[in-house]
Amino acid sequence: MKSDQLFSELKLLAEKLYITVSEQNFRKSGINIKSGFCKLKGNEHFYIDKDLPLNKKNEILAEFLSGLEYDNIYIIPAVRDFLGTNKKKME
Repeated sequence: MKSDQLFSELKLLAEKLYITVSEQNFRKSGINIKSGFCKLKGNEHFYIDKDLPLNKKNEILAEFLSGLEYDNIYIIPAVRDFLGTNKKKME
């Protein structure tokens, strides 16, 4: 699966889990900010640095998503495998 397709599928999974994924330019902030999850006004968001290479975005998002409960959601096998690989990195 191509990196851009994988990123789209990971964002779709996040959406199914009611998490909004946003790419932001962190360099403009002037402070050291890393990609990550936060809750704002009761809504769940995952912010990711838009200047990161696509494969790094995939790893960061998959690492986050692999820690969530998604067993009851259909995910194409290639994405499920990628999530499983990144879950092992967290442990």
